[in-house]
This record gives sequence, structure tokens and C-alpha cells, in this order.
Amino acid sequence: MSIFRNLFGKKTDFKSLVDQGAVILDVRTPAEFNSGHIQGSKNIPLDQVKSSLTKIKQYNKPVITVCRSGARSAVAESIISVSGIEAYNGGAWTSLNSSLGK
Repeated sequence: MSIFRNLFGKKTDFKSLVDQGAVILDVRTPAEFNSGHIQGSKNIPLDQVKSSLTKIKQYNKPVITVCRSGARSAVAESIISVSGIEAYNGGAWTSLNSSLGK
């Protein structure tokens, strides 16, 4: 569903979300994360997202998921959204980083 929203719906203003305190959640592996990431982002690999939902809920903020290409972040966004947390697929971390002006 989020793919269609991004293609045909209103574009998400990620910069405003981040400015308002949204958490950027990088769902790549720790090795990928350590090779480069958005400053201040948190790393929870995709295979640990489901078991980390309690921790993610404790952020008490919207979550923007990112990964290398946008595929894993789309899956993570879906898992997080279904659990009742406001979540957005930010796609590739490098693209989001650029759009945030970082």
C-alpha cells in the first residue's frame, strides 16, 4: 500500500517529520550501518524489527525506516505500521540523507 501512496499520493515531507522529532530507523545489518548512516539514526536490522516493537513503541514518535535500496525499509514500515506505530518508508538512506540536507 505504501508503494502506491508514494507513487500516486501526496509525497511525505520527511524533513518536517525529522524536524518534529521523528526517529530514523535504519534496518540494514550492523556492518552496513557502520559503513555509513544518517547521523542520529538508530539501527535495528530488519530481522529484529518484529521482536523490537516494544522498544520502537517506547520512542513515542513517528518512525522513518531506511535501508540500502528501500526494499527492506518497506517491509519494516509495514511491520511497524501494523503494530499501530506511525511509520513511513524513507527508502534508501543515502537519498533520505540528501533530502534532509545532511
